[in-house]
Amino acid sequence: MSITSKQSRSIYQRWFWPFVIPAMVLFIMVIVIPFVVGVFNSFVVWRGSYYFNPVTRTRAVSAFEAFVGFTNYKAALQDERFLQALGYTVRFTLIAVVVINVVSLCLALLITRITSTLAGVFRTIFFLPNMLGGLALGYIFQFVFQIIFTDLIFGPEGLIHIEAFRYMTQDSTKALFALVLLYTWQSAGYMMLIYVAGLNTIPVDYYEAASIDGSSPWHTFWKITVPMLMPSFTIVFFMTLSGSFKLLDQNVALTNGDFNTRMLAFQILQTVRDTNPPDYGKGQAQAVIFFIIVAVISLTQVYLTKRKELEA
Repeated sequence: MSITSKQSRSIYQRWFWPFVIPAMVLFIMVIVIPFVVGVFNSFVVWRGSYYFNPVTRTRAVSAFEAFVGFTNYKAALQDERFLQALGYTVRFTLIAVVVINVVSLCLALLITRITSTLAGVFRTIFFLPNMLGGLALGYIFQFVFQIIFTDLIFGPEGLIHIEAFRYMTQDSTKALFALVLLYTWQSAGYMMLIYVAGLNTIPVDYYEAASIDGSSPWHTFWKITVPMLMPSFTIVFFMTLSGSFKLLDQNVALTNGDFNTRMLAFQILQTVRDTNPPDYGKGQAQAVIFFIIVAVISLTQVYLTKRKELEA
């Protein structure tokens, strides 16, 4: 017996809340409540396991006795290590976003030109690095930069001696490009799939019409491919921007923050180790600032690229 559309809607309505409520409860317990508590803790003196009264210099009876207003935020913004990590993260993000988008788009254009069954094989190969964890990938590339690059390829007795490519994890500027190379190798294949999906939605008629009109490949790319790919650009730019700012595992494994290579996420993690007693309130204030920066930049980028979608 077939089910009518009215009966189908009734089934969905009946089972909607039983399926949605558990997900909502988990989201509130795992995301919303910890976020609210974290924001509150950024306004108090919090030692991790107890609240501290800054007036009496003793353990606070309640959390409100440890309230210090924006003191933690002021201390965070005056912390040279936090500001240095912020600057380093911004530089990394600017380079990584450009490199990842260029590489992934080039890979997508190459993949869509392959009509044989090998296209699926190449997509799988390019996507595989994304399956590796950040820590494992960081240790692998640490071996590559410290042993293979330094001694075997670019060393005095290697294939070609290029000093700039040696000891890339032991210099702030070199480590920046090492992180970009690592992150591009890891995420370009994933972003490529998004671009491939976008390229497959562009009607072939547009390219045929452009070819008949005598349009060059470069002109066709800028006038047809790029405007039609704006939805994919919105997604990829958002993911690379937010992902670059939140990079942690790779930074820990590759350089451990040495040689002034700490990024924001790692700096927040290290704040409680750099202070004695551990200043969790200051660390939480840095985390809130971090969240605001990522949210503002990401939402601004989405807004601007969405406008480009409408114009296209």
